[in-house]
Amino acid sequence: MASGCTSISVAAGGDGGDLLDRLRASGTVRMGFANERPFGFINAEGNLTGEAPEIGKAVFQRLGVDSFEPKLADFSSLIPGLKAGLFDVIAAGMYITPDRCAEIEFTNPDYNAPAALLLRQGNPLGLSDLDTIVKQQARIGVLTGSVEQGYAADLGIPAGRTVVFPDQSSGIDGVRAGRADCLMLTRLSLVSALGERPGAGLEIGETFIPTVNGEEQYGAGGFGFRKGETGIVDAFNNELAAMKDSGEVLKLVKPFGFSQDEMTDLTAQQLCTGTAG
Repeated sequence: MASGCTSISVAAGGDGGDLLDRLRASGTVRMGFANERPFGFINAEGNLTGEAPEIGKAVFQRLGVDSFEPKLADFSSLIPGLKAGLFDVIAAGMYITPDRCAEIEFTNPDYNAPAALLLRQGNPLGLSDLDTIVKQQARIGVLTGSVEQGYAADLGIPAGRTVVFPDQSSGIDGVRAGRADCLMLTRLSLVSALGERPGAGLEIGETFIPTVNGEEQYGAGGFGFRKGETGIVDAFNNELAAMKDSGEVLKLVKPFGFSQDEMTDLTAQQLCTGTAG
């Protein structure tokens, strides 16, 4: 892990930007993450790891950038922090959505994962997906700035029944304490997080694909760069494709609970334009 802070200009050059050249010159990339298992988190040894950081480290090494500097932020602060130049890339498994694509450049996704609900043991309200949350007038727990928060708003779930938590850990505590009836995240995220809380009196529901306004919502995540930095996005995508073809991506993410089922050939263009269906 690199120490110290390398000063890198925010301004992008023309014709795809010059970020890759600047990162090669400095030798270090600043990775923004939100401490959410299994996507990006600090482990017991104090090191940044997880699905996105491990893929990111491997890709950047292929691109000639060997060191990385972790930059922790609340999930809702990742895009503003990237745009402000606090880090060079978002390495947090962030879902690729049209709204987010309007703000930053995304690589092609490295995974596509279904959602699930974290519930109190026995699932007293019989919750299984967004429809049952609406029908039961349940309180849904979401992370601040997450797509799940947007789903709740799009479905007309009132603010009084949308409980917003700053991070994964506080969301689990919120369901456990009865402040929310459920917490919606990917099943991968919930399984990983609950593994750290044995005997919490909670359970995870069956996976589902969220449907909003009649359209299925893909849980496909990628890496984010500042607008205009299409050169590094193209270079990243080329290396990512090679790693997918060789099986290296799956090998890197298996320790975090990912399987072949989460591997995807979706593209950022499909997800940004809503043509993935």
